[in-house]
Amino acid sequence: MPRAIGRVKRLGVPEELADLALAPRHLSLLSFLLLDGPMTVSELADRLEVAPTTASLLVSELSRKGVLDRREDENDRRRRVVSIPEGMRPALERWLSPGARAWRAALEPLTPSERAAVVRAFTAYEAALADGGERIEG
Repeated sequence: MPRAIGRVKRLGVPEELADLALAPRHLSLLSFLLLDGPMTVSELADRLEVAPTTASLLVSELSRKGVLDRREDENDRRRRVVSIPEGMRPALERWLSPGARAWRAALEPLTPSERAAVVRAFTAYEAALADGGERIEG
């Protein structure tokens, strides 16, 4: 596990994204949009498991940097659809897609219950890190 995490940390940010000061909090949001396509701020909040206002702040921050586009939903003008601009897509794919492919390769052969066990293990690991390694939830 430490070796895998070290490898992830060494993934270099593509040159065209380096000046944007993208933080870890942005990576999950960008990954969802890259892999699953455009979605609303509410859908992003659900996926990220954060409040809609938090997701909206992240989207605003990334929109100002030119990393995201926001447009009206053609079916409901009150809603905004968030997407990755075509000009940003190649750099983000080079950066984030290898991780997605690795997860697919690791999880695809597993049964649904085995995948759920992996998710529980990573959730417990994350919780233990947040607590300073004091406890592990099961």
